[in-house]
Amino acid sequence: MTTSKADLIYSSPHNKIKDFSFDAQVVEVFPDMIKRSVPGYSTIIETIGQLSQSYVQDNTNVYDLGCSLGSATLAMRQNIHAKNCQIIGIDNSSAMIERCQMHINAFKGAIPCSIIQGDILETPIENASMVVLNFTLQFIDRDKRQQLLNNIAKGLNKGGILVLSEKISHHNEHCHQLLTDLHHDFKRNNGYSDLEIAQKRTALEQVMKPDNLETHFDRFTQAGFSHASTWFQCFNFISMLAVK
Repeated sequence: MTTSKADLIYSSPHNKIKDFSFDAQVVEVFPDMIKRSVPGYSTIIETIGQLSQSYVQDNTNVYDLGCSLGSATLAMRQNIHAKNCQIIGIDNSSAMIERCQMHINAFKGAIPCSIIQGDILETPIENASMVVLNFTLQFIDRDKRQQLLNNIAKGLNKGGILVLSEKISHHNEHCHQLLTDLHHDFKRNNGYSDLEIAQKRTALEQVMKPDNLETHFDRFTQAGFSHASTWFQCFNFISMLAVK
């Protein structure tokens, strides 16, 4: 298994800041980037594993949509007790998929895992007991997000669960700015400079479009989920669950 490098992508001034993408450069530093940028990430991953113990059913499929390097897939693989089930991890980044497969191979487990490069909007969700969207929906075009939630709900068996983690916006500008400032302080405390924070924010502006909490819950209702709740929040990062 390869060792993660330090995230120095935005540490020096860029003449032109290109849109953020999950390319080979990002893959090399992704674990460090996530650890220093996303508060509570390890707690979210651990809890996804914990939830898989309760919700994954025998003879069903489990989906990790936007699997990146496979952290959620591995957490579920280590915790699932159901029989005759499989995890399907999907990501559209070839660099992510290549490294994810290496991670899956490095940590053997009893649950079979299929790691596939593909578009999650075109992925059929079938006979599912658990689906994970871990900081993925925010990178999907807004006008296609409801369609994705609908497809997930349709493919989930009754009693199945969706775990959706996202960065959120806030309809109140004062609160939005407060949460943003707290997040930037978190990044500074983890060694990022103001230059790095500013350049990363510029890179993400056109590719990551967060929604507010009310929009997420409206989508759950429209998709036909019976129950939904926020179970985790730190600053402007949240994780929700929705049960069919």
